Amino acid sequence: MRVLGIEGTAWAASAALYDTEDDSFFVETDAYVPESGGIDPRESADHMADAIPEVVAVVLDEARDRVATDAAEAGSAEPPIDAVAFSRGPGLGPCLRIAGTAARAVAHTLDVPLVGVNHMVAHLEIGRHRSGFDAPVCLNASGANAHVLGFHRSRSNTARSASSNERIESDGGRYRVLGETMDTGVGNALDKVARHAGLSHPGGPKLEELAADGDLIDLPYVVKGMDFSFAGIVTAAQDALDDGAAIEDVACSLQETIFAMLTEVAERALSLTGSDELVLGGGVANNARLREMLQGMCEERGAACFMPESRFLGDNAAMIALTGSKMLAAGDTLPIEDSGVRPDYRPDQVPVTWRDGDSSTAVVPAEERERRGAEAVVEVGEDRVVKRRVPKGYRHPDLDDRLRRERTRSEAKLTARARRLGVPAPVVLDVDPVEATIELTRVGDRDLQADLDPALLEQVGTHLATLHADGVVHGDPTTRNVRIVDADVESASDTSVALIDFGLGYDSDHVEDKAMDLHVLEQALDGTADDAVACRDALETAYADAGDPAVLDRLREIEGRGRYQ
Repeated sequence: MRVLGIEGTAWAASAALYDTEDDSFFVETDAYVPESGGIDPRESADHMADAIPEVVAVVLDEARDRVATDAAEAGSAEPPIDAVAFSRGPGLGPCLRIAGTAARAVAHTLDVPLVGVNHMVAHLEIGRHRSGFDAPVCLNASGANAHVLGFHRSRSNTARSASSNERIESDGGRYRVLGETMDTGVGNALDKVARHAGLSHPGGPKLEELAADGDLIDLPYVVKGMDFSFAGIVTAAQDALDDGAAIEDVACSLQETIFAMLTEVAERALSLTGSDELVLGGGVANNARLREMLQGMCEERGAACFMPESRFLGDNAAMIALTGSKMLAAGDTLPIEDSGVRPDYRPDQVPVTWRDGDSSTAVVPAEERERRGAEAVVEVGEDRVVKRRVPKGYRHPDLDDRLRRERTRSEAKLTARARRLGVPAPVVLDVDPVEATIELTRVGDRDLQADLDPALLEQVGTHLATLHADGVVHGDPTTRNVRIVDADVESASDTSVALIDFGLGYDSDHVEDKAMDLHVLEQALDGTADDAVACRDALETAYADAGDPAVLDRLREIEGRGRYQ
């Protein structure tokens, strides 16, 4: 089977031929490079209009040559391609429409099926295909985006829209967004600082070269659960340049901070799901320092890490053709009249029809994940635990030391404060910020992840409301950081929950910060629960009864802020 892929989301006018028989790709790309500044949507669309017909013609000629060769050998003729796949979204509307029009024209002329591919899912699929992994976590680090995805198959036939509170029908198998940027994409963040420094587009590779001669300066490090933010880092880096900081130091610090954040959330996703496979995608994934960090993190935790060849990382039609071939085999095609482009097409909106029967990314039984935290080694005793935040080899030593000390202090302070507020939490027995070690009483027998019962989520909602009323933000209330305390027949106590790991917590009276707590937990539920809707409903109902309704209103706003909402 041969599939023509057409990519045209922003800057790369690309066409590719994918042959399933020998797993080969023929790719032709004509990239738009602005003379100055960043990508101009109008100029990019003009380039796409000129370049798409040319690259498609080159690839179709290659397909016809292959058919002619096959026909001569077999003594019969066949169509040059079996289907046309195109990038349906997300991306710049004018560019998408040009690529879509070309795809429809070819499909109609050759009378072959049309397949609409989600660009971000294609980044994941090319890595999954090339790696041979079964159920990896995927970190997409591209110009306009950054997110962590994991495949999840739910037994429930309903889900909830990422940008609203409405129930939607779900086939049960989708790529769930475990974490994402809450503002700008990672490549755009780098380019903004590069332009501020007077560097030409694309700025990322130029900053990478300058960073080799720089020293670390402090920049904001913003991780909330598995979400992250780059806006404050960009502003701080630009301010540092304006204050006379050397561009080499700013470049070094920008890379060390941003890439450490991405590596940390990738590790948190591995810990949450229990996966031991990571795939990297997106154009920024060509950065050697980011690749080094991710490889080092995976080696430290015994996970496998795969990084596709450079030609499969940036925007390219090979990934569109490959994903299109999988969708075609599953019968997932589009009538031409229903093939409009979707500039805001999120990966979690795509029914993953081609992975029927595959297991979720969360493949490791809960009891085997007991001691595999994202940032600490935990020694579990009969009645107490010793938690040591181990040095992370992927992080700059100065940044790593600062984060481990800050988080150890925060965990000790806020855990004790939670108990004073009546929220079930461990007793802090000892703390050593210098060694980043904390000793606590042991609470519960397993993580909430092991039993996602809506009744238990009600308790979590009440506890978070209690914390928030006193200005405490947990920072990372995922299903791995809630412990289940089983019922005790002798004392007639019911099954309950306790909150642990306040390391990312802080004091705040801002509604935004409190709503982010709920958002972090609900993303974890969406990525791991069999019936995430029931769990989320229970959480929010209990929070509404005990907490500030303005927090839930803000939660709805936050859900609409992710990329392409």
